[in-house]
Amino acid sequence: MNIAEEITRRATEVEAKIHPFMPEGPGLQQTVLDAMDYSVFAGGKRLRPILMEASFQMFGGTTDAIMPFMAAIEMIHTYSLVHDDLPAMDNDEYRRGKKTTHAVYGEAMGILTGDALLNWAYETIAAAIVQYPGDARLGRAFAVLAKKAGVFGMVGGQVVDVESEKKGQQVGQEKLDFIYRLKTGALIEAALMIGAILAGASEAQVDQMEAAGTRLGMAFQIQDDILDVTSTFEVLGKPIGSDGRNEKVTYVTFEGLQKAKEDVQRLSEEAVAILEGCAGEHTFLRELFRFLIHREK
Repeated sequence: MNIAEEITRRATEVEAKIHPFMPEGPGLQQTVLDAMDYSVFAGGKRLRPILMEASFQMFGGTTDAIMPFMAAIEMIHTYSLVHDDLPAMDNDEYRRGKKTTHAVYGEAMGILTGDALLNWAYETIAAAIVQYPGDARLGRAFAVLAKKAGVFGMVGGQVVDVESEKKGQQVGQEKLDFIYRLKTGALIEAALMIGAILAGASEAQVDQMEAAGTRLGMAFQIQDDILDVTSTFEVLGKPIGSDGRNEKVTYVTFEGLQKAKEDVQRLSEEAVAILEGCAGEHTFLRELFRFLIHREK
């Protein structure tokens, strides 16, 4: 398997699956609809819906209900990036080599676009629950998605991250791990768990996928820290070195570059080991986990 080509193929398929779930105009609110499309289709790896679908396939899933969940998790991820780029947060003007949403549409519309994407994700799942009455797996999957995106998940991690920066708090290793586990890891956990849930996996199997997602999310964020030091704008598609300029504490700050690279390797292999303890075909997931160690973007 050429994993890079397979990821590209799956990302293209994911884009085609997301399109039908995006809201359509016309209406007086057309600007936010345009900004939502701009944000979602500005590029990206589509990692979370790809992970969700691969987990679903690994456990033998067959229901079409996976597709609205794939669309919804990408909308939620995109909203988080739109808000993360705002002047009140990271104040970034480029992402994926393109102008960020607030740089194109203005700060107020950037805020509203993030709000709209989050709400539309939940509307998308609500419609799916109505479409598949009596399937308790959808409600369970929705509960996972909502929690992992909320104050005990991604938002909670972002809160601690922002407070640590703005108030000049001392960030220790334990707090940094908390931020990474929630801010980045929670949606990766959700993707793997929801795929398993919708496929009818057991509670123990869902727990295994959460554990794999925890390790993969940590490795993914540490690799981001590494790339902020070692990459270029042309390769990464966004400004590099911003963590250092902002005096932001990162995993590289604590452990050094070499140890950070070693920990990415270790965490990824731990995630792979969990996969190999699960039933089902997981060749693609295993190769994807390992590919993420060496990614340049």
